[in-house]
Parts: sequence; structure tokens; C-alpha cells
Amino acid sequence: MNDKKLIKVYLYTRFERLWHWLQALMIIILLVTGFEVHGTYAFLGFKTAVTVHNFTGLAWLIMFAFFVFWLLTTGEWKQYIPTTKKLLDVVLYYAYGIFKGREHPVQKSKGAKHNPLQRIAYLGISAMLLPVQMITGLLYYLYNYIPGGMDLSVVAIAHTFVAFLLVNFLIIHVYMTTTGHSLFSHISGMITGWEEIYETTKIQEWENKATKKA
Repeated sequence: MNDKKLIKVYLYTRFERLWHWLQALMIIILLVTGFEVHGTYAFLGFKTAVTVHNFTGLAWLIMFAFFVFWLLTTGEWKQYIPTTKKLLDVVLYYAYGIFKGREHPVQKSKGAKHNPLQRIAYLGISAMLLPVQMITGLLYYLYNYIPGGMDLSVVAIAHTFVAFLLVNFLIIHVYMTTTGHSLFSHISGMITGWEEIYETTKIQEWENKATKKA
């Protein structure tokens, strides 16, 4: 039983929380309508599914541009800079230590909201998978307006492949939200902005090192 004192830290701004939940909603809508367009099941009807999918996709693209602008103007992009500091410790924690009730090797803090493993995962999602998904979706949407044409099958395969990767990420992400000191502590933090973390000297040490490295 961990007897260390829990303290509340304001980690997530209103914009971060709004973007997080809106993006989650849009990704779910895109997955549901996208798989229906592919004929996986019938729910909204093909025509309605295509319309909703296209509208949500364009809205996601516009909002993503605002998110990138926010990252660059606030300096929050530093939160996503990869680091190997304590990376192995975090990997071993999720692979073994968490099942033994051990303390997380990296506590969250204002200067380091994401642990080393999260930084790599979120950077890969935000800088690689999401842009590929948006570009292929836009190419698919504008296919009839692109002169000279293109191999639509390649675009469709890439778009669908990334969709499956996002499904996997979504499942893992939802699971990881339950690994806090309580079942809903991480989810509560993304709703209120305040998250409870254990008060240890590692908090300040990690924040200082992560900030200097950034």
C-alpha cells in the first residue's frame, strides 16, 4: 500500500481538455462511419455515413491545425520532445512493475506531463499517423478534382491501415487511463485539469531534467 501523500497539480488547460475530448469524439465518429463505408456493417446507411465521415474529417483537419498553432505559440511542443531518460524504467514498470503494485518511476508535473514512453507514442501519433490519415483522407475526398488522377487503391489501403493503428492506440489509451492511483484518476484529470500525483522528490527532479533536456 502506497502511503505517500497525494497532492493536486493543475496539468491540463481548458484548451487541452477541449481538444482532447473533441478529438476523441471525432476519431470515434470517423472510425464508426469509415468502417461502415467499407461495408463492415450497416448503421447509418452508406450515403449518410459518407457525408458524416467527410464533414467530421474536414473539421478534424481544421482543428488539428489550431492545435499545432497552439503548441508552437505556447511552447507546449516541448512536452513531446523524445527523451531516453528513465525510458527503460517506464517500460519495465508497465511490463512488470505495475502488476506488483510498484510506484511509477516518473511522476507527472507541469513541466513534464508525459513520461518518456508517452512522449514517443504521442509524437508518433501526432507527427506521423494523424498527418498521414488526414492527407490520405483529403486525397480521397478530392480525388475527382485532382488532374491526372492517381492510384486510389494505394490511398485507400494506406488510409485503412492507419485507421486500424488508431483503433489499437485508442484501445491501449483507454486501458492506460485506468492505471492511475485510482480507476478514474487520470480521466478526472482530463475533465477538471487537476490531477492527483504522489508527492515525492522525483517529481521535481524529473521536471528539472526534462525541462533542461527540452
